[in-house]
Amino acid sequence: MRVHKLTFAALAVAAGLSLTACQNDDADTGQSAPSSGATASSSGGGSDSGSSDQGGAKNSAGTSSATNSGATNSGGTGTAAGTGSHANAKVGKCRTDELEITAKDNTIDGDPDGTVVVELTNHSGRDCTISGYAGVDLKTNAGSLSAKRTGQQATSAVLKNGKSTYFPVNYPFNKSGGSGVRVTGLVVTPPDETKSVTLNWPGAATLPVTDGSGSPVKVGPVGSAGQGG
Repeated sequence: MRVHKLTFAALAVAAGLSLTACQNDDADTGQSAPSSGATASSSGGGSDSGSSDQGGAKNSAGTSSATNSGATNSGGTGTAAGTGSHANAKVGKCRTDELEITAKDNTIDGDPDGTVVVELTNHSGRDCTISGYAGVDLKTNAGSLSAKRTGQQATSAVLKNGKSTYFPVNYPFNKSGGSGVRVTGLVVTPPDETKSVTLNWPGAATLPVTDGSGSPVKVGPVGSAGQGG
């Protein structure tokens, strides 16, 4: 009987150890899920530099990814503010439809050539940049005559809303005594634009007939003429 009692006692101890091991395994298994979840949350918040654990939890839930993405892009509002500043600092070029274009005779007595000044006024409601040479063509009874650039250095400038800039068109007087070439209109294309406007020609009615060696009409860059001439 003593032998049987010892055997039963040994079996009871073994069963107790087995039950304890199972409980430990269950406890370990129960702890593994939170550990995995914490890793995912940390990974989700890792893309958001300097964000809190709460922000990472929102990312993993999928409810604040756009907000956190915005925070990442803004760099803590730095980039967002920079984008706004760049947007304000970047001024677009002046478009034909945003400019009021007029022309007037500005010939001064005693000048060897005639001068027409073209005025470009910004009425776009915003500031814009303008630089270079405008395209200038004279419509005549002999066909279109393109003005040649003077070669003067062109400068870039910001044309404030409501302000104007000017450029000159120089042409020779018809002193030949003949009828010459009759001018019927002035076509102006602002710099870097393809849309033109047609104006009345305010200069002398005719140009001398040329020998075809080159255009007798010259155009200066935008900004090379003062106000009114």
